[in-house]
Amino acid sequence: MSPAPPAASALPGLLVRARRSVRPLRPARPVRPARPVRPVRPGATLAVTAAATALGTVAYTAPTASLAATAQAAHLGATGRTWILTGTLVGISALLLTAGSAADDHGRKRVFTSGVLLFAAAEALAALAPDGSVYLAARILLGAASAAVLAPALGLISHAHPAGPQRIRALGVWGAAVGLGIAVGPVYGALVQQWAGWRAVGGGLAVVSAAVAVCAAVLLTESRAERPRALDPYGVLTLAAGTTLLITGLAEGRDGWGRAWVVTLLVGGVLLLAAFAVVETKGREPMLDPTLFRSPGFLAATGGALFTGLSLVGFMSYLPTLLQGVLGLSGLAAGGVLALWSGLSVVAALQARRLAAHLSATTQVALGLFVCGVGEAGLYGLGPDSSWLRLAPGLAVAGLGSGVLNAALARLAVSSVPAHRAAMGSGANNTSRYLGSALGVAATVAVASSAHPRTPGPEAAAHALATGTDRAVLLAATLCLLGAVLALTARHAERRTAPTPR
Repeated sequence: MSPAPPAASALPGLLVRARRSVRPLRPARPVRPARPVRPVRPGATLAVTAAATALGTVAYTAPTASLAATAQAAHLGATGRTWILTGTLVGISALLLTAGSAADDHGRKRVFTSGVLLFAAAEALAALAPDGSVYLAARILLGAASAAVLAPALGLISHAHPAGPQRIRALGVWGAAVGLGIAVGPVYGALVQQWAGWRAVGGGLAVVSAAVAVCAAVLLTESRAERPRALDPYGVLTLAAGTTLLITGLAEGRDGWGRAWVVTLLVGGVLLLAAFAVVETKGREPMLDPTLFRSPGFLAATGGALFTGLSLVGFMSYLPTLLQGVLGLSGLAAGGVLALWSGLSVVAALQARRLAAHLSATTQVALGLFVCGVGEAGLYGLGPDSSWLRLAPGLAVAGLGSGVLNAALARLAVSSVPAHRAAMGSGANNTSRYLGSALGVAATVAVASSAHPRTPGPEAAAHALATGTDRAVLLAATLCLLGAVLALTARHAERRTAPTPR
C-alpha cells in the first residue's frame, strides 16, 4: 500500500489542535444602554454663565474704590497697589485665547466649571493670604480663573440658544451681566472692606463662586467642536509671555518710562506678540486662524473690543481713584458715582436687542463707541469745588452707550467666527478688551499725573490732578471716536463684500 499524501497525513493532527483550541461559548455580556444625552437648558445655561461673568467683573473691580485701604491693610507699597489690578489683568490676558480654544476642543462645560472652581480657590487664597505677596499671587490666579470662565461662556450660550432673536436676547443679558458686575464690584468692595476688612471681600466671593460651580456641574450641557484641533504650544507660549511682559511693563512704567527694566519689558512683550503673529501664520492648526482677519466682522469685533478697553474700561477703572483725589470722596461714595455709569449700562444692554432688527452688530458697535465718547467728553471740567452731580449727565450717556456696546460686541464675538469656534471667538474678543484695558489704565495714569502743582499743598495738588483728569477725559473721548470710525470702516467693508444675514 502506498503511503498517504502529506496533506492527508497531517489532517488528524490539525483536527486534534483544532479541538484543543475550541473554547466553550460564553454568554454574551449585556450591552449597556447609552447614557441619555442631557437636555440643553437655555434658561439655566444663561443664568449660570451670566452669574459667573458678573462674579468675574465684581472680583476685578472690587478693589478699585478702596485701593489705598486694601494696599495699606495688606502691607503693600505703591507698586503693590498698582499690582492689585494689574495682576488680574495679566492672568486674564495671557490665557483667554488659550482657554477659548481648549473649551472648543475639549469641552466648554469642562473648562468653564474648572474655571469657576479655580476662581473660588483664588478668592479663598486671597482671603487667607498671610502677607501681601501671597495676596497678589492670588489676584494673578484669579485672572487665570476668570479667563477660563469668560472664554467658554459665549460658546455655551450660543450652543444653548439658536441663532436669531433668542440668541440676541441671551447675549444682551450676558452683556448686562458685565455691566452689573462693574456696578456692584466697587460698592461691594468698599462696603465689605469698611465693615469686615479686606480679607472678607475675597471670602464672600469664594463662597458664592463655589455655589455657582455646583450649579454649573449640575445644569450645564457639554458641547465641543466635532473635530478637536491639535495643541498649538508655540502659540500658547508666545501669546502668554508676550501679554505678560507687555502688561508688566505698562504697570511698572507708571513710575518712570525711561528705566532700562521697563523698556526691556515693553520691547520684549511687543517682540513676543509679533512672534505669536508669525507662529499663527506658519502653524498647521493655529490657535487663532489668521484668515479671520480678512473678515470685516472679526476686525470690528477685535478692534471694537480693543478700543473699548483703551477708551472706556481703562479710564473708568481709574475714575474712582481720580474722584477721591479731586473731589475728596470716600471709596464708597466714588464707587456709588461709578455705579451710575455701569448701572445704566445694564439697562441699555437688556434693551439692545430691540436695535438688532434695525442695525447690524458692527453698526451697533460704532454707535455705542460714539455715544460713549460723547458721554466721556461730558466729564470735562471737573474741579475740587465741583459736585459729583456735575458728572451725572456724562456718566449717564456713557452708561447707555456702554450697554449697547457690550451687547453688540458679544454678538460679533460669536457671529464673526465659525460656529464650532465660538469660545475661541469669545477669547479673542476679550483678550483684545483686556489688553486695551491695560493700555488704557496706563495711559490714564500717565496723562492724569502729567500736570504738576505750581505750589506745595493739598489744594494745589487737587487742582493739578483736576487738570490732568481733564486731559485724560479728552484722551478717552478721542479714542472712543477713533474706535467708532474703525467700526464704521468695517461696516463699509461688509457692504462691499457678500452681505450675510445678521
